[in-house]
Amino acid sequence: LHSLFSIMQYDFLILGGAGMQGRIAARDLLESGHSVFLADLYKEKAENLLKRPKTGFAFIDLRDIPAIVALIKKVKAPVVLNCAEGDWDLNVYEACLETKTHVLDLGSDIPMTKKQIAMHADFAKNDLIAITGCGSTPGINNVLLHHAHQLFDSLDTIEVGFAWDSNIKKFVVPFSIESIIEEFTAPAATIKDGQWIMKTPMETIEEREFREIGKQKCFIVRHPETFTFYHYNKKDGLKNLRFYAGFPDHSINTIRTFIDTGLGSSDPVIVDGKEVAPDATLTQVLKTLPYPEGYTEKENLWVHVWGEKDGKPKEILMECIVNTLSDWQDAGCNIDIGMPASIMAQMVKDGRITARGSYPPGPVVPTEEFFRELHNRGMVVYQNGEIINGKKPKKSKSFFKKIFQRRIFAK
Repeated sequence: LHSLFSIMQYDFLILGGAGMQGRIAARDLLESGHSVFLADLYKEKAENLLKRPKTGFAFIDLRDIPAIVALIKKVKAPVVLNCAEGDWDLNVYEACLETKTHVLDLGSDIPMTKKQIAMHADFAKNDLIAITGCGSTPGINNVLLHHAHQLFDSLDTIEVGFAWDSNIKKFVVPFSIESIIEEFTAPAATIKDGQWIMKTPMETIEEREFREIGKQKCFIVRHPETFTFYHYNKKDGLKNLRFYAGFPDHSINTIRTFIDTGLGSSDPVIVDGKEVAPDATLTQVLKTLPYPEGYTEKENLWVHVWGEKDGKPKEILMECIVNTLSDWQDAGCNIDIGMPASIMAQMVKDGRITARGSYPPGPVVPTEEFFRELHNRGMVVYQNGEIINGKKPKKSKSFFKKIFQRRIFAK
């Protein structure tokens, strides 16, 4: 263990701290003046961070709940930020309940999200907050919807999603490859006229146009927002809901090759007498790929809402535009996952988030304050083409008008 482990209490414990998102969140927390303890199955990628003051490290296997409990008790951090793969989110929640510690994570699939939200009463009675899905989407998009929702009397339709592209058309992992492969292959739950229906992602491909991105293919995917948005908003009349993922062609083609060749499978194969999961191996191999020199990305996180206000139809398009930052080039647009998680964790620690129980971000994160924090990190929030968290550039309305003319959701 790091030499400071036994002599100081840390502000935050980051599980999965050596992964991409864990490192981004840790750096943001450190540069915000906090102390951070990292824990992971691996340490190599975290070595540079651990050279900084106020850091520590331990190895952890999140399959082992008693080990998680023991680590939380030793680190004594009031907030646990789980940036590991979503498979172990429930284990971390159980450990945090046992240790009476606030907890946030980056989200998982719908079944696990349901189980986490169902723990609301347990966290509330222990005066704790648990927030699942604190990255980009889920995460930023949840807060965008909450902001828009306050401007409606009733809701009818929500479309939500992301689109991104890069200046160099070479494959770089945009986020967790395991999560991406699930988005390409898993049947996607959507809601139409108040009924749950299933879609096959690759059968829903269409081309749309996105601010800062341009024309791009997108398709319906399984995402936890389909559950959380409907769970919290169906009382206001919500009838239609679907989530879209947008990828550039060069990324789509590479990901489909992984899938077609079996590299994206979780079914183990025998290699030299040992069982090896192809997707887990692929994840580790891709972690070693460097970003091409001069590589940058742009991402558009968006939520499009239809409903009524004062008896009249109303429509709002919320967007968050994310660019590669000059001093974060090795993170690309992944800053919009790790940084929001850091922001929300800080809001829990300093009391800006006061709710208790188990939630997604939308109902509990203060929107204006959160948007200001995004602006401080170079992320721009639009409402109907107008920037609402910083200086407005010229011609910001033109794209919004173009989108509205298309009326992209067919009821």
